[in-house]
Amino acid sequence: MKEEIFFTDYYDVLQLSPNADTDTIQRVFRHLAKKYHPDAQHGGNPELFRRILKAHEILMNPEKRAAYDVTYQEYWDRKLRLVRDAGDGRISRDNSEIRDRILTLLYTQRRTSPNHPGLGDMDLARLLRAPIEFFEFDLWYLRAKGLVERLDSGTLAISVEGVDHIEREGMHLREERLLESHNQHRE
Repeated sequence: MKEEIFFTDYYDVLQLSPNADTDTIQRVFRHLAKKYHPDAQHGGNPELFRRILKAHEILMNPEKRAAYDVTYQEYWDRKLRLVRDAGDGRISRDNSEIRDRILTLLYTQRRTSPNHPGLGDMDLARLLRAPIEFFEFDLWYLRAKGLVERLDSGTLAISVEGVDHIEREGMHLREERLLESHNQHRE
């Protein structure tokens, strides 16, 4: 199993579409750089400012952007495979089904990438094909129940209790994605 490398979504850092032209990138960059500069009126945000600078550097250089776009597409292809592996691809407006779907995504992420077990809020929104606001309640509920936790990296990951819950309930996991030893253990 190939481990996922750390990936920064520079389009997300600049709050842009991957189709943004250079004029838009430059305009948004100026706005965000001014807002988060360390010398800004309210202290800014030095870490975010550094990420904004890096995103601008990559996305404004045609060669660097082309190389980045290949990596960006590979990253999202892997994440979309995660969606397929976690279930049948259906999204329901029913909250319990949404919570089950979130748990199965986080379960599959932890199983397939133990060194990077979390998903960011924006990752979840893209994978669920819904705005984050649509399932904020469900994330709150899962965290309050102890089934999901926020990692130091800021990403969300399934907790030990969440793993127990998903294995006990036998939620939307496709059997061929589970390890044989795990299946034997359940019998």
